[in-house]
Amino acid sequence: MHYIEIKELAARFRKNPTEAEKKLWKYIRNMKLSGRKFLRQHPIIYQIIKNDCFFFIPDFYCDKEKLIIELDGGVHDDRIEKDIHRDKILQNLGFRILHIRNEELSEMELVLSKIRHHFL
Repeated sequence: MHYIEIKELAARFRKNPTEAEKKLWKYIRNMKLSGRKFLRQHPIIYQIIKNDCFFFIPDFYCDKEKLIIELDGGVHDDRIEKDIHRDKILQNLGFRILHIRNEELSEMELVLSKIRHHFL
């Protein structure tokens, strides 16, 4: 996929967030969480071959912390191996990945504490 197509795809994802993404975004947007800037649905390109970009679009990303937050709902139960593969690629690039189950968002203070715990 070309870069412009990736940007358009990420924009579509941002325009159609899941309920879980909306819920967490309220607490981490605009540097609300310990002054860290998070981006939503920000593409991370990990390889380019002949103008084709290979990429992931994480739910949330903090560049300062090199921290990716993935909200895992029921759809992830069927893609465990793909998620492990993705995480390995991203970890090899120096990113840290924090998975949060959608059900955990019912205890937002615990989730926010868990995120802060992953700050360097």
